[in-house]
Amino acid sequence: MRTVVFDLDGTLADTSGDLIAAANACFEGMGLEVRLDPQADAGIAVKGGRAMLTAGLERAEAFSEELIARWYPELLTVYGEAIDRYTRFYPGALEAVAGLREAGYKVSICTNKPEGLAETLMQRMGARAHFDALIGADTLPVRKPDAAPYVAAVERAGGQVSQSLLVGDTATDRNTARAAGVPCILVGFGPDGEAVSALEPEAMIGHFDELAGAVARLIG
Repeated sequence: MRTVVFDLDGTLADTSGDLIAAANACFEGMGLEVRLDPQADAGIAVKGGRAMLTAGLERAEAFSEELIARWYPELLTVYGEAIDRYTRFYPGALEAVAGLREAGYKVSICTNKPEGLAETLMQRMGARAHFDALIGADTLPVRKPDAAPYVAAVERAGGQVSQSLLVGDTATDRNTARAAGVPCILVGFGPDGEAVSALEPEAMIGHFDELAGAVARLIG
């Protein structure tokens, strides 16, 4: 069974607004004036909570591993309480996923967002039923770019790794595909934009309208 595995943050959906809002709430709780910008810091947001806390604390010249450890759980809590306030699927994302399913592909998600938060987000946005499986950062003992989460995302969807590919937006996704020995399609509309072309993916798309053709070329 042919399978298409999607990254979530920065690939299927722009989640940066809600992520940054959670990080800024933490900085406020720390009594710091630093704030991340939803537009300028979107690329940091998709790298996760620890990356956002690190960036803000470094700008405030207040970085310490102890502060990261103390506030990371709080960030996840705050984020989970308002996980879909600003988040939006990229144009054509769900239509492209539906088209793949209609064409006989299995589809799944492999994200470095904690599984519970990813499940909550997809449920609240009414999109969980579009996907045959979901693997998060803590579903297995390892996370992307290790190949194991990707393999699980394929197999739990009922597919075979040899007939699969990964759609993502970062070097982490590119390296995950390499580790799994599968093709990678990178999107040019994520936070890193067209710069991801330097990662030499097997294909690039500028809109989800282009996905079906790219998938067909790479895995049939």
